[in-house]
Amino acid sequence: MKLIGENLNIMSKKYGKALKERDAKTLQELAVIEAEAGMDYIDLNIGPAGKTGEEMMSWLVPVIHEVVDLPLALDTSNVKAIEAGLKAHKKGRAMINSIMVRQERMDALLPLAKEYDAEFIGLLWGPEGMPRDENERGALCAELLFRASDLGIVPERIYIDPIQTPVNVQQIQIMSALAFMDMFADMAPGCRSTIGLSNVSNGAPEHLRPILNQVMLILWKRRGMTSAIVDTFDKKLHQIAKGKRPELEALVAKVEDGEEIDMASLSKEEQDFVKTAKVILGHTLYSDSWLEV
Repeated sequence: MKLIGENLNIMSKKYGKALKERDAKTLQELAVIEAEAGMDYIDLNIGPAGKTGEEMMSWLVPVIHEVVDLPLALDTSNVKAIEAGLKAHKKGRAMINSIMVRQERMDALLPLAKEYDAEFIGLLWGPEGMPRDENERGALCAELLFRASDLGIVPERIYIDPIQTPVNVQQIQIMSALAFMDMFADMAPGCRSTIGLSNVSNGAPEHLRPILNQVMLILWKRRGMTSAIVDTFDKKLHQIAKGKRPELEALVAKVEDGEEIDMASLSKEEQDFVKTAKVILGHTLYSDSWLEV
C-alpha cells in the first residue's frame, strides 16, 4: 500500500507557520522525516491560497525537492497554484490532489493532468456535494473516468477517493464508502484508489485518533485500497499498511464477518482493536469512552 504523508499542511500550527513565513529549513526537516518514515508521496497542502498560491507552490516544490526525491501531491483549490507546482515538479510524477466531479473542476484540472502527465486523485464529490450512497459514488466515478478517457488519460494515472467521513457523526457514510469499494475493481479496471484516512477520527479526542485511523485502514485494505493519505508520525499505522501486523488485520476481519471472539483470550491491544472495529462498523454506538467499556 502506498502512503501519502499528510503533515505538510497549512492547518498545522508548526508547518502552517513555516509555510506562511517561507521557513524552508523547517519544511525540509519534515520532508526528510516523511521520506525516512517510508512515505511514497509528500502532500503539499497550502489551502486555498487565493492571492499567494501560485508563488507559494513555485517556491515550495523546489524547496522540498532539494532534500528528497519523492513525488509530491499538490493539494490546493487554486488552479493556478496547481499548474505552478506541475511546472516546478522535476522529480518523479506529480500528483494533483484532487479533482472533484464538478464541471468547472474537471474542465480546469483534467487538461493539466494530461499536459503534465500527472497522476490525480479523483474525489467523488459531485455538484450536490457528498454522494448519498455507494450508487451515487459509482455514478460520479463513471462520469470522471469518462471525462478522463476522453482526454486520453490512462487509468493508471487515476486514484479514486470515495471520501472518508468522521465516525462520530457519519457511520452510515463510512459503510456506503466501503460498499463502493466492494464494486470498485469491476467498475474502474486499471485505476487505483486512495483515502484521506485521518478524517475518520476528526472530532475524536486526540488520544483516540491513532487507533481509529489504524482500524479504518485495515477495513480499507480488506477492500483493496491501494493507497492512503496518512499521518507520517504514526509508526503502527505504517506497519499495518505494509502488512506487518497480520494478527490485527485478522481480528478486524473476524469482527466484520460476525465471528465469535473470545475477548478474555486477547491482549489489551487486540481488545482495543476489536472494540474500535465494532464502533466504526456501527455494531456499537460511538462514544468517547468505547475503549473503557
